[in-house]
Amino acid sequence: MTKIFIDGSQGTTGLKIFDRLAKREDIELITLPENLRKDTNARKEALNSADIAFLCLPDAAAVEAVSLIENENTVVIDTSTAHRTDDGWAYGFPELSEDFENKLKNSKRIAVPGCYASGFIALVKPLVDAGIVDKDICIACHAISGYSGAGKNGIAQYEDENRDTLLDAPREYALTQQHKHLKEMKIISGLQNEPIFSPYICDYFSGMVMTVPLFKKDLQNVKTAEDIKALYKEKYNSDIVKYKDSIDENGFIAGNKMSENDGMEITVCGNDDRILLIARYDNLGKGASGAAVQCLNVKMGVDETYQLNL
Repeated sequence: MTKIFIDGSQGTTGLKIFDRLAKREDIELITLPENLRKDTNARKEALNSADIAFLCLPDAAAVEAVSLIENENTVVIDTSTAHRTDDGWAYGFPELSEDFENKLKNSKRIAVPGCYASGFIALVKPLVDAGIVDKDICIACHAISGYSGAGKNGIAQYEDENRDTLLDAPREYALTQQHKHLKEMKIISGLQNEPIFSPYICDYFSGMVMTVPLFKKDLQNVKTAEDIKALYKEKYNSDIVKYKDSIDENGFIAGNKMSENDGMEITVCGNDDRILLIARYDNLGKGASGAAVQCLNVKMGVDETYQLNL
């Protein structure tokens, strides 16, 4: 039986992973009593006793946790930003290519993709790989997310009955263009430039829509929106990531439609001149705990959809 320890099991992502794994019969969860959850020695022992350790921690704490592991057989699945572009770490998005899937299967260090980055990379990397857009393209994107992505403090603010009325409306942030997902969005997609990224946090719990607009003139080799659709249709046809000709509801795309779902919908909208690439998913699902459990399943050699909500 596979022994698993979740370091940071009381955070938003950690709790989601714990709740999923607690129901499984093919694993044994290593847990620490409340008074030892932040004790370095207790955590070190648990990390080194585990076959697989999930890190659901801030970046600095995740780096420290890795340094505590002396057992060369312990597999690490890190949900933080800390290691996503590091050499020696697999990027946990197996749908991107066979190489990504094989590296995930064979690596002992796995980085779970960022929520916003997941949608952007799913949309852009195939176009870069196919030569439909140049690597040096200057690209922009925007996204909406439920407030659960703001963490415990953010959730508390939104769910406070005496909250500020400004929280009633979508709020744009990352105004200095230094969002922590930009690095992986650039590197994993194969771009030479970081995109301009405008994320919005909104007054609903979970769910995310990532949109990447392109002009026809951005496409290379006389490619069209139909070529992009054909590429996505061939590439994304799994139970988890699927291309769909249409995902709108009477001309609208709701950000919370995929809430509590671990899949991702990919579609293309717009017209012949101005094209919209769109990914819809749950920031807590394929954007976090769902992706982490998928990585676990791939690593364990079981059905990758096991315990996913699809």
